[in-house]
Amino acid sequence: MGEIKRTQTDSGSRSSSLSILQDDQEGFSPTSSNALVLVQNAPIVSTYNERIRPMLDAVDKLRNLMVMDEGTQLPTIVVVGDQSSGKSSVLESLAGISLPRGQGICTRVPLVMRLQHHSDPEPELSLEYNGRAEHTDEDNISEDIVNATNLIAGDSKGISDTPLTLLVKKNGVPDLTMVDLPGITRVPVRGQPENIYDQIKDIIMKYIKPEESIILNVLSASADFSTCESISMSRSVDKTGERTLAVVTKVDMAPEGLLEKVTADDVHIGLGYVCVRNRIRDETYEEARAIAD
Repeated sequence: MGEIKRTQTDSGSRSSSLSILQDDQEGFSPTSSNALVLVQNAPIVSTYNERIRPMLDAVDKLRNLMVMDEGTQLPTIVVVGDQSSGKSSVLESLAGISLPRGQGICTRVPLVMRLQHHSDPEPELSLEYNGRAEHTDEDNISEDIVNATNLIAGDSKGISDTPLTLLVKKNGVPDLTMVDLPGITRVPVRGQPENIYDQIKDIIMKYIKPEESIILNVLSASADFSTCESISMSRSVDKTGERTLAVVTKVDMAPEGLLEKVTADDVHIGLGYVCVRNRIRDETYEEARAIAD
């Protein structure tokens, strides 16, 4: 991912562009196995993981106890975006697994993704919902998420605010917990209630309103950011953008003027922009990274 750009603005007055994971050494690739070993074994990374993992585990245990339903707010990364913005692809890249895809709303319940790095080369995946836990694997995870979602929200195309937790223990994934919410759509399709937009909005607002939430807004590069529903919702609870981060997807489809659009920051993204080109169709993750580079 050699030329990913992260652009951050300060109160709209100035902007800077920071190239992350950029290689200045001849013959060294940041996606190589050597780079992975260097990153995982770096003292600052090891120290960070040792300090942050117990805190994340404590927060996850409190979340499982449903303390948020009783008014106790927990620090949460909330992933929001309009339908077809590329939310699932971004999460797939972080977790290194396949998530449900297709037409319409793929995420019909809040999906709590708990990513944990561990040294065992064999991944451990499990789903937790309605007081039960089920083990799964990389080959079946997408289908199992669909089946669990159907048990929670029904077999139709409706949604539910009952969460489904996905635990991913895998070598190389970041220690991170995120909540992926249903993609925003205004027009109900067959099998969806007429007030599907209001239902989705209610769920999103429930998660992004607390000041403890970091809002990860997924935007398509071809979209007019100022008209995106997800931007409108996040700005309604975070007017200065101090807890909003934007991930811009599909940069290969609309690169013209993109740099100017993110550096202008007309929609007040206080934590900056990360521009990515995600995996498409049957590409492997390695092929996708090579094309992105």
